[in-house]
Amino acid sequence: MTALSQFPITRRWPPRRPEVIQLYTLNTPNGIKTSIMLEECGLDYDAHRISIGDPEDQFTPEFLSLNPNNKIPAMLDPNGPGGEPMGLFETGAMLIYLGDKTGKFLPAEGAARYHTIQWLMWQMGGVGPMFGQVGYFHRYKGSEIEDPRPRTRYYNEARRLLGVLDRQLEGRDWITGEYSIADMAVGPWLRTVRVNYEAEAETGMDGFANVQAYLDRFLARPAVQRGIEVGAA
Repeated sequence: MTALSQFPITRRWPPRRPEVIQLYTLNTPNGIKTSIMLEECGLDYDAHRISIGDPEDQFTPEFLSLNPNNKIPAMLDPNGPGGEPMGLFETGAMLIYLGDKTGKFLPAEGAARYHTIQWLMWQMGGVGPMFGQVGYFHRYKGSEIEDPRPRTRYYNEARRLLGVLDRQLEGRDWITGEYSIADMAVGPWLRTVRVNYEAEAETGMDGFANVQAYLDRFLARPAVQRGIEVGAA
């Protein structure tokens, strides 16, 4: 494919500027990971809001043509490898791609690269799924379930993961020592526990001093503040 017009998703959400990255997103914790990375890297992009509650957006053939997993975000880079357009889904893949594309926030080689990637995988395999369940059982539909066992299970696992992070942050400002894609993956989920789920007490997050200070540092970054607003309207 040599033109964005050949990607079906662009027929439903036409690029305003076809020469820049097209981001299809919403301001959820997963959605803002990529917009924060784009802002931190100083890359220009068009943002298209995808409503995850509207089957006319998330489950349309056009959106599924770019993300067969029907989740946000997804991304289309008109200047991908070899100068050809490239589409991506899954936030971990997008963060690694953008790190390699720009040479920022992800070491190019050596142990530091894999150290960063392992913490990114830790977020994707643990923090995201477990914190998401906390939100479901604490704040959303699952809060109506009287059986306390699922709620307790996810509170406890979130508390365990937060303990892992708190120990990793001892003596460090950022997860790997240097600000990286790992922080851009983890920070939005911590913010969601605090701001959206209001579950700091239930998960024990309010008792982890290193995590609290880390989240405050993360939210103070101007690029993070800009990235959070993308997809909000």
